[in-house]
Amino acid sequence: MKYFIYFLMLFAVAMMVLSLSLINFDNLLGEESQFGSISFMASLIVLVLLIVLLASKKVKEKYNEQLQDKTH
Repeated sequence: MKYFIYFLMLFAVAMMVLSLSLINFDNLLGEESQFGSISFMASLIVLVLLIVLLASKKVKEKYNEQLQDKTH
């Protein structure tokens, strides 16, 4: 599962790079740049959510370790 999350993170970064190539920086909010801007923001949100997921999995593992230590 961890490797799948890393793959998704890599894919999100690749989508961000692709989206940046679609943006016209002279007119960020124009008709041409709309798709690139939206897809960049969506990829950024996915990346942040995946980082939060990895952090929560690490916290859960540490919590389970502490529970096992207390019972033994």
